[in-house]
Amino acid sequence: MFRIPPRFGRRRALQGLVAALAVLAGLLWWLKPFGEPELSGDLTFSTGVRTGVYHRYGQLLEQALAQDMPEVRVRLETSEGSQQNLQRVAAGAADFTVATADAVAKYRADGKPGATRLRGCARLYDDYVQLVVPAGSPVQSAHDLRGKRVAVGQDGSGVRLISDRLLKAAKLDPARDITPVAIGIDTMPAELEAGRIDAFFWSGGLPTNAVRELSERFDVRLVQLGDLLERLQASGSPAAYYRAAVMPQDAYTRARNTSAVATVAVPNLLVTREDTGAELTERFTRTVILSRDRIGHEVHAAQLVDLRTAIYTDPLELHEGARRYYRSVKP
Repeated sequence: MFRIPPRFGRRRALQGLVAALAVLAGLLWWLKPFGEPELSGDLTFSTGVRTGVYHRYGQLLEQALAQDMPEVRVRLETSEGSQQNLQRVAAGAADFTVATADAVAKYRADGKPGATRLRGCARLYDDYVQLVVPAGSPVQSAHDLRGKRVAVGQDGSGVRLISDRLLKAAKLDPARDITPVAIGIDTMPAELEAGRIDAFFWSGGLPTNAVRELSERFDVRLVQLGDLLERLQASGSPAAYYRAAVMPQDAYTRARNTSAVATVAVPNLLVTREDTGAELTERFTRTVILSRDRIGHEVHAAQLVDLRTAIYTDPLELHEGARRYYRSVKP
């Protein structure tokens, strides 16, 4: 029987491998235009104050985007919160952001510049409204804040929006019946600890690190706000986005609460503009959904991002790129 000499066989095998690789390379080159395009350029994501959940979420999302879209340079911009975030995206100063649904509804209802250009990408997690006081404070409800020094959030924040509404629901004038202090979560804990304020409002995911860290060094208590929900919802259209919620007793294990705390919650939305590229928006939305568990290890609220509810971005119309993503994963 005729045999191919071993050396000759190895040479033929090597030549065949080289030829096969060349064909494969040509095939991949031919197929590339029909696959996902390489995205490149700059992208700005407006977050929140440095110690808040929005900013930490943005930092972790930036890492996930670096893996999924390595040629896109992501820049994070801190902000005062939801209201400023919406202004930036509407004006083209940022491409994506997170904002509460009530802040979006108010921005649109007020006819702010660029409001009609805003589009939703995903419903994310809910913010829980938290009223924090020293453990020995006599404050048992928002009604008891009369005459107190209360941190109500910065002017451009969603916290300021909801704190003003809650105070009005408690029949308090936010400008006259309390001493309002316009600061954010980056300074609220230190001011409470030093006794320069008597209470502060915060709206964020559970747990918020700044509140948790405060509770570990200073005795604090969370005050129920659930009794205000009915009056809050009756106050107008944007308030319709608030729902009854309960903060578990172990949300802050060192806080001096003996039971769960009734409060109100509002959903967060991932927001962009109508003219943001469909491919970029689709890929961005995909990264948000697929990075949920990875980000959720550090930002626990992110674990609540759910593909089944992410599509409901009311009061915003869903961006076409986000719609493409949800269609691609529809069972």
